[in-house]
Amino acid sequence: MARDKADVLYGTLALMVLKTLDALGPLHGYGLARRIEQISGNQLALNQGTLYPALLRLEQDGWIAPAWRESETGRRVKIYSITRTGRKRLEAEQADWQRAAGIVARFLKLSRDQA
Repeated sequence: MARDKADVLYGTLALMVLKTLDALGPLHGYGLARRIEQISGNQLALNQGTLYPALLRLEQDGWIAPAWRESETGRRVKIYSITRTGRKRLEAEQADWQRAAGIVARFLKLSRDQA
């Protein structure tokens, strides 16, 4: 039976979080998860058990910064924003993933005649 949504590929979540915050501005955890799913064309499944440990790691690394604010519904929520250090890391992560994707693309184009 085929699954409708895939889990986030190992090593990509930090890149997706940083890029989403960089492009869309500060978001709370739930909103961030939904936006990542939406940007993926609803091809990814992102749950709290995956996202919140990643947010904690990114915060500890100094790549994102939290701030408590009141949501539209009046609840206090933790809003995350990308830091200057996070933007530098994002640039490095993007370059690494573009290089890796280029390498994999070469193998996907490989035919029996080229081997």
